[in-house]
Amino acid sequence: MDDTNGTGTEGRAELDAFSVESVYAELLSRAPEDKMEPRMAPLHRAMEILGEPNRAFPIIHITGTNGKTSTARMIESILLAHDLRTGRFTSPHLSRVTERISIDGEPVADETFVRVWDEIRPYLDIVDGELTTAGEPRLTYFECVTILAFAIFADEPIDVGVIEVGLGGITDATNVGDGQVAVITPISLDHTDLLGDTVEDIALEKAGIIKPGSFLVSAIQPRDAAQVLLERAREVGVEFRFEGVEFGVESRTVAVGGQVVSLTGLAGRYGELLVPLHGEHQAENAALAVAAVEAFLGGGERELETELVRNGLRAVTSPGRLEVVRTAPSIIVDAAHNPAGARAAAKGIREAFDFSRLVLVIGVLQDKDATAIFAELHEELGGILEDVCLTQSTSPRSIPAADLLQAALSAGFAEENINIAPGLDDALEWAVMKAEENNDLAGGILVTGSVTVVGEARTLLGK
Repeated sequence: MDDTNGTGTEGRAELDAFSVESVYAELLSRAPEDKMEPRMAPLHRAMEILGEPNRAFPIIHITGTNGKTSTARMIESILLAHDLRTGRFTSPHLSRVTERISIDGEPVADETFVRVWDEIRPYLDIVDGELTTAGEPRLTYFECVTILAFAIFADEPIDVGVIEVGLGGITDATNVGDGQVAVITPISLDHTDLLGDTVEDIALEKAGIIKPGSFLVSAIQPRDAAQVLLERAREVGVEFRFEGVEFGVESRTVAVGGQVVSLTGLAGRYGELLVPLHGEHQAENAALAVAAVEAFLGGGERELETELVRNGLRAVTSPGRLEVVRTAPSIIVDAAHNPAGARAAAKGIREAFDFSRLVLVIGVLQDKDATAIFAELHEELGGILEDVCLTQSTSPRSIPAADLLQAALSAGFAEENINIAPGLDDALEWAVMKAEENNDLAGGILVTGSVTVVGEARTLLGK
């Protein structure tokens, strides 16, 4: 290929990036990600036209309120240690849309992303036409990305798909695939406008991924949620295992860069495993991931090789989850976007970091309970957390920074310690200034409140 622009390999990389961004712009021109349609027929129609890529590989399907992406990454890493070729679909992305569709633990190649999109687009046009004729909205952003993921995984091909739901379960676009293992992470209140305003209602939606022929593996759940999952499993006649009953965390100790855990699985015990992630919730995610792989590889009756589990977990990363992105001062980003996530992140910080003082940079999206998020952070970090900077991402769904003031005040933060900086770059600059006051070497910064804020902060900080 001639270097017509005189930029060589670098220039070609820029063209590839532009191509991915062009596809992304086309996807964004559809209904936005938070406008999910409660329907499955168009997904099944798309799969039919494309030759059913949803049936080209076995699936481990993951739903829940918190911990889905970290658990998916742990499952993927353990499967990779078993020499299986994996495809992982998670959402949303932090920096680039290709992060959502991973092959063997890495974002799908730009060329593959663009090529497969170009191949399936004419078929999606057929589905769009049929929907328009029927007076329905055309395929949404998330529906299209989901279809693209299944098409890419079938094209590779992969040995197993690790598929995270976008929202709920019953009518989530990913439910076009039938999971051999249905994994349910902890359920709590979130997206109540779409899923229901009780834990039981939300569990009913998420139980939709439990299908005949699958195997249910669930984290510890609130009683009402556990009962819903249990009844669904019995209704469709599948085996079920719950954390705290058949498997779980046996012990854990804080270690440099993470923690060392011993786990009781469905078929064996796995001791002295390094999990390079912070917080008790990540140890519980690891137990859930191991149980899911046991269920997938041996129906929950065959013990895995401990060394393979050890190698898999040791290699796990989970960007944007209590991730240290800069030191001096330490800047930690965490994508907690609901009260339960905020509580888990705050407890993880207390446990893993010896901060004498912590500055909070926070931005929240409009469909989230900002007041409850602030309350959890204040309760768990009140002794070290004083200075707060209210900000917002560039997402149109962001709550304006100034509108977060009342939520912060109601949680107990003092108004004189609160700064409002709508621009995230200004918010980070202010936080660094505050963290460096008095030459406090044990000061740090927490950036949290939404995936979009964390993603943009990582980009600004060079991650």
